Amino acid sequence: MERKRILVIDDERDLCDILLFNLHAAGFQAQAVYSAEEALQLEVTDFDLLLLDVMMPGMSGFELAEKLKASEKTAHLPIIFLTAKDTEDDTLRGFGLGADDYVPKPFSVREVMARVKAVLSRVGNTESPDSSQLVYDGLVVDGERKVVTVDGENATFTRTEFDLLNLLLQHRGQVFSRRQLLDQVWPQDVVVTERTVDVNIARLRKKLGRYAACLISRTGFGYSFEEVLDKK
Repeated sequence: MERKRILVIDDERDLCDILLFNLHAAGFQAQAVYSAEEALQLEVTDFDLLLLDVMMPGMSGFELAEKLKASEKTAHLPIIFLTAKDTEDDTLRGFGLGADDYVPKPFSVREVMARVKAVLSRVGNTESPDSSQLVYDGLVVDGERKVVTVDGENATFTRTEFDLLNLLLQHRGQVFSRRQLLDQVWPQDVVVTERTVDVNIARLRKKLGRYAACLISRTGFGYSFEEVLDKK
């Protein structure tokens, strides 16, 4: 089996050395760079997961993640943030950018290794009972190719955004509470608040064009996908 490749992006060289040692010991291929700018000089699509610090000189980890998630070529890359910025707003921003996990510093190396394995396991599990194509007018969600098309144009979605839209579109008309969405879309080993759902719904609406109107907020209940557009 081919070893998974991990890219560590952190300006703390001693921490990078510790992470590299443990990643190699766990059977991964791993490489470290010490700034977001250095990471952009690499072919990041060669890696299976990024361990990304937030607070770095120059471009921050949040800015790098936003840049990568905005590109169709790199939007699929799993990202785990490693950061001392651990307020609720910081965590929400990280998940809002499409991060797969968020580990506050200081952390135990064992915890990071467990998070890495958990994220890679989820990403590697490509089988889905909902792999058929879902269509509403010009909105197409292709579960097999993991592609969303909006009126003929490919849209760039993070894995969480894709899974959230896929669930709501598949069960159109059904209202899901925030807790139900967290339980069904977010992994059980990631601790997030219900506000994380609101952040991702807002991001979905920005990407769906005229179909944003179909994502309905039910005050006190949650969210649903409704067939509300006039298709004349």
